[in-house]
Amino acid sequence: MSKKIVVTGIGATTPLGGDARSTWQALLAGESGISTLEQEWIARYEIPVTFAGQAKVPAAEVLTPQEAKRLDPSSQFALIAAREAWADAGSPDVEPERLAVEFATGIGGVWTLLDAYDTLKEKGPRRVMPMTVPMLMPNGPAAAIGMEISARGGVRTSVSACASSTEAIANALNRLRSGEVDVIVAGGSEAAIHPMPIAAFASMHALSRRNEEPTRASRPYDVARDGFVMGEGGGALVLETEEHAKARGAKIYAEVVGGAVTSDAYHITAPDPEGSGAARAVLAALKQAEAELTDVIHINAHATSTPVGDIAEYTALRRVFGDHLDSVAISATKSSTGHLLGGAGAIEAIFTVLALHERTAPPTINLENQDPEIPLDVVTSPRELPAGPILAMSNSFGFGGHNAVIVFRSYE
Repeated sequence: MSKKIVVTGIGATTPLGGDARSTWQALLAGESGISTLEQEWIARYEIPVTFAGQAKVPAAEVLTPQEAKRLDPSSQFALIAAREAWADAGSPDVEPERLAVEFATGIGGVWTLLDAYDTLKEKGPRRVMPMTVPMLMPNGPAAAIGMEISARGGVRTSVSACASSTEAIANALNRLRSGEVDVIVAGGSEAAIHPMPIAAFASMHALSRRNEEPTRASRPYDVARDGFVMGEGGGALVLETEEHAKARGAKIYAEVVGGAVTSDAYHITAPDPEGSGAARAVLAALKQAEAELTDVIHINAHATSTPVGDIAEYTALRRVFGDHLDSVAISATKSSTGHLLGGAGAIEAIFTVLALHERTAPPTINLENQDPEIPLDVVTSPRELPAGPILAMSNSFGFGGHNAVIVFRSYE
């Protein structure tokens, strides 16, 4: 019999709040974390998109000056989220060799990389900081967490665009079930609210252009959706075997029962319009969970608010669930947080865990005129979920055709 894997700690820093609890409360209240950017580079570079989901609490207000100086913002968010999750889990007493990290990012240290290049051009190579390489590495966030908690059972980084942190959680599930380690800190972070990434995403017409109404810009499933909204932050979950958690008397939020990763091999940015790769990921995750389709009662959808992406995900879900999809409560939480790219799956996994733990599906905001081609039961105000053992799913899909799905079960 395979080991049961449970969630014992959560931590986050997002556009809605500086920790997991305040983020969740703001989400349930229907708040938006999106605002107009006030940085001088918006005007200097004439950036066509002037808003994003900035972290509600700046990392510099949480970390020491030395930590902030030696870590790229992506690693700063990672460390803040991981510290909260570790403390929330009760700072488990575990042998370092039985402790691991699976932490993801989609882009990594973009601020460090591009700032260093500006320094090189303007001031020459001698002014480039010695810490530039370790700060820009995509594995920097995972490494920072690993050193923080003395994890010697392996520190790994998944880089699969917007599916990155969901993939990291799936990897953590498999490693724990295999018996390699007892505890893993899993999740992801992103810090790409920088002029170059915003200009690049805007150039490919991926971002919403609602500059005059930023809080209403992210609108999954709405007929007027016109692109995603950039967000930043990070999320972390402490996962461990049920045996280990019970032995130390840990509180348990939910059970992780299935995870799967597939690929489309279709297009570098566009999803497969037939949804075949995404559908295979959903089915594989449910198979690993030993679950029936009808066991799933809630889905935190990827739902980025792009015209093509929302329909492709719907097509995949309809392909898998058929008529049962009409009975599944769908939340599209990027409407409140924006899209955290490589960190999105982690905070949405936390939302899914809390939905099960508190029996409440969080709302989707800004849905004013639902696209008739996407006839889903979208949750628009907090909705009570049924009692008893129930399953919920979190989806993530990324450029490059990456698909990742995690399935959670309520813990009785």
